[in-house]
Amino acid sequence: MITPRNIFRHELIGLSVRIARSVHRDIQGISGRVVDETRNTLKIELEDGREITVPKGTAVFHFRTPEGEVVEIDGGALVARPEERIKKKFRKP
Repeated sequence: MITPRNIFRHELIGLSVRIARSVHRDIQGISGRVVDETRNTLKIELEDGREITVPKGTAVFHFRTPEGEVVEIDGGALVARPEERIKKKFRKP
């Protein structure tokens, strides 16, 4: 079960996401569903079907868990391959 405390240890693909803040002002406020993840980027499918690639390290994301909770995560904490993020140690929020 994905909770705000363990979201780092789970797959992000399939979760709803909104870009809360970003260095790149033109992507700020965009929302959609995560369809792919690499070490440095998230690929987000927008509501109109287009896909955009967003750098993780330059944005703050709001992820919605399957239970409906919204979790704010600094993208810098997500910069790693998904399989390596499991091994990473995080300070408790």
